[in-house]
Amino acid sequence: MYCPNCGQERGSQATSFCSRCGFLLTGAAELLHTGGVLPNADALREQSPRSKGVKQGLFLFLSTFLVVPLIGLLWVFLFRRPPWPAGVAFFVLGIGGLLRMAYAVMFESRYSQTMLTGSPIPGEAHQPILDQKSTPKELPPQQATPASDYVTPRTGRWLDTNDLEPRSVTESTTRLLERDDHP
Repeated sequence: MYCPNCGQERGSQATSFCSRCGFLLTGAAELLHTGGVLPNADALREQSPRSKGVKQGLFLFLSTFLVVPLIGLLWVFLFRRPPWPAGVAFFVLGIGGLLRMAYAVMFESRYSQTMLTGSPIPGEAHQPILDQKSTPKELPPQQATPASDYVTPRTGRWLDTNDLEPRSVTESTTRLLERDDHP
């Protein structure tokens, strides 16, 4: 397979990116297998569990503003009693809606089942698209560096550890004094 962006040949099936330009090749391979049709076009329309949960929680929370006053008015005017069911409805709908939204954001997946498996039917056996771990059928090409590419170390004076230690400021003057003492 060749990269659709720059034309570089794909080295092996184990690589996911073009070695020249860095283009993601897994999506291009899926398009080639399906004849240019997106395999999970239905997945784009299907909502993820997270977005469904947030919408359910928002519906519950907003329905609080309609249901609680209606229950309160009906309870007061029809039954002539204190509107305690309105408080229960407020707790169930309002707080329940906020908790549903928080649960959806924290714990539910942002990807739909179709996006993960590639099939709109959950029981249908397809290999996952996003979590695809394919085993290569052959070894990647050999990647060895020949010995002739290595350069021999340059010859010359090697530094020993004494040359690497910092010298004292007075060391050079002390050496000069030692020379003067020995006539």
